[in-house]
Amino acid sequence: MIRERNQSVKLGLIVLDLILAGLSFSLATILHFYVIDPEKRAFVNPDDQGLFAPAGLFPDQYPVLAAYFFPGLLFALSQVMVFVVTDIYQPARSRHPVRETVLIGRGVLLNLILILAFLFFYRGASLSRLVIAYTAILAVILHGSGHFLFRLYLMRLREKGVSVRKILIVGNGSLAYRFYEKVMRNQIYGYRVIGVVGAKKDAHPTLANHLLGPIKDFEKLARQINPDIIVYALSEDHKRLQKVVEFCDSEGFDCRIVPDMVDLITSHARIEDMDGMPVLTLRDIPLKNGYNRFLKRGFDIVFSGLVIVLTFPVWLVLALLVKFSSPGPVLFAQDRVGLDRNLFKCYKFRTMVVQDQSVSDTTWGGPTDQRVTRIGRLLRKTSLDELPQFINVFLGDMSVVGPRPERPHFVQQFKTRYSHYMRRHSVKSGITGWAQIQGLRGDTSIEKRVQADIYYIENWSFLLDIVIVLRTVPSLISNPGQ
Repeated sequence: MIRERNQSVKLGLIVLDLILAGLSFSLATILHFYVIDPEKRAFVNPDDQGLFAPAGLFPDQYPVLAAYFFPGLLFALSQVMVFVVTDIYQPARSRHPVRETVLIGRGVLLNLILILAFLFFYRGASLSRLVIAYTAILAVILHGSGHFLFRLYLMRLREKGVSVRKILIVGNGSLAYRFYEKVMRNQIYGYRVIGVVGAKKDAHPTLANHLLGPIKDFEKLARQINPDIIVYALSEDHKRLQKVVEFCDSEGFDCRIVPDMVDLITSHARIEDMDGMPVLTLRDIPLKNGYNRFLKRGFDIVFSGLVIVLTFPVWLVLALLVKFSSPGPVLFAQDRVGLDRNLFKCYKFRTMVVQDQSVSDTTWGGPTDQRVTRIGRLLRKTSLDELPQFINVFLGDMSVVGPRPERPHFVQQFKTRYSHYMRRHSVKSGITGWAQIQGLRGDTSIEKRVQADIYYIENWSFLLDIVIVLRTVPSLISNPGQ
């Protein structure tokens, strides 16, 4: 339901953002060449034959317009594309104006990076970088204000009853209440609950004031009220459900069903079509998408390859330090549980004295672990012991960003102790992750780590990976390893 209305809202916001992005660039150009530095207009030369060449569309007495019209158009289009790619138009984000403004700021920053990168390689006429900087500042202000006012305008329309659809809920328990709560939280989309059908004694306290009558009177009440949508929100009862659906079909009512397995379904659930048969996916994980997997794998190969090449001299020094610190191999390989619960060999610089595998695989380390060598303690504190894991990333066993891999022995323990622990294995393990930049490294709360990992998995985006990578080094400095 929300998805249907959100398409219209999203289209409206896209058109608005296109206008606001163009306005931001125009105001920035006027500010720079007509307010702050008007003398610089004399040095503006429109592009002769490049991508931004005006091709005689503008008179010679307007060089600024001729030089900056097409760059402004490019900026506006790329800004909207960045907003679409970063999924800024999600319904849930409309409820948090401050959070939405932060997301807009990130989107503008990403677009700014793309535009500057393009201008760096572009061989046409030079454009003022100050205009681009002013544009970015104005864009955050205008887009943030524009989104807020747009939603405020929609809310005013809904309050006046414009494009409001009336809903009758069949059911009065916790399932019906949860649906009612979602409707109330998303009033901007124009749905209004006008009544609930069910027994008064079993009604949820919040729904008690909305009761119109018992279920046996459902058909009579529906004809009297004439709702736009009838929502069935009762625990599984196929006969009753069939009667409601058949009644809606015969009377022409739009019927929706809230499944009674709602507790098992996350906010990212979706319906797939399997050759004509609907299949409910309980957790729609972004990284199961082929395009996203390709994007992430491409980044992993390039990034890990660069790190291996650029840090290889460091590897040689660390290898010598490890070799002379205590007897044993330089690299330590250990079984870890990765994507789809498959085992892989995880590589690290050895930080402990050589010991029996059964001990190392089943003993939980800590800050005072006596098995750690002096060099090993330094490597752990700086996380340099994990550099060889970039080999795992390059080979495809791991990713640069993802949940940290754990040993099979502890996975077996944690999966029964911590709720949803095994969801961590729906993506590749990573060298760094959302949990790590939150300070959840080493001997910290497993439960909080699981929550952070699941948040990352269900909210993955390429931009989020970049943010995590950029925040990893500051996080290592403020929260060193053990």
